[in-house]
Amino acid sequence: MSERSALRVRLEQLTREFAKFGAVGGVGLLVDLGVFNLVRTLTDLPVVRASIVATVVAIAFNYLGFRYFTYRDRDKGRRTKELTLFFLFSLVGLVIQSGVLYAATYGFGWDSPLQSNVFKFLGIGMATLFRFWSYRTWVFRALPAREAVQTAESFLGQRQPQPDRVAR
Repeated sequence: MSERSALRVRLEQLTREFAKFGAVGGVGLLVDLGVFNLVRTLTDLPVVRASIVATVVAIAFNYLGFRYFTYRDRDKGRRTKELTLFFLFSLVGLVIQSGVLYAATYGFGWDSPLQSNVFKFLGIGMATLFRFWSYRTWVFRALPAREAVQTAESFLGQRQPQPDRVAR
């Protein structure tokens, strides 16, 4: 395979991964904004606390989507470490998006429902860039090529034919 072909294949894989990440993230965004507005409407929680509640719900939803859709072909042998890293990086993302909302609400006094949604959305966008990088790099790691082939072969129940050895 030429270098150009290999680059094109890698770019196509990255594009598919980004599209799947975006699909899960898009639904997670709807969950986050929906829960945020529901909590703001039905409770007296301050804006940033309502945002944190909504983000935690979205994080749980997103983990399931990423594990079983976006990164279903990735290493599944270290779930405890995967979950720990996922929630650690999700927490950093939560701090990023809450920080944007906090600055807008308490720093600038922008607290109307429309303003809160705009800055929550902006914070989610900033945090998403960090999450995409961290999840694909540290959380849902690709299997090494040898392990991937062995896993696929065992799944298919096929074994590679061994060449006949001739005694010398």
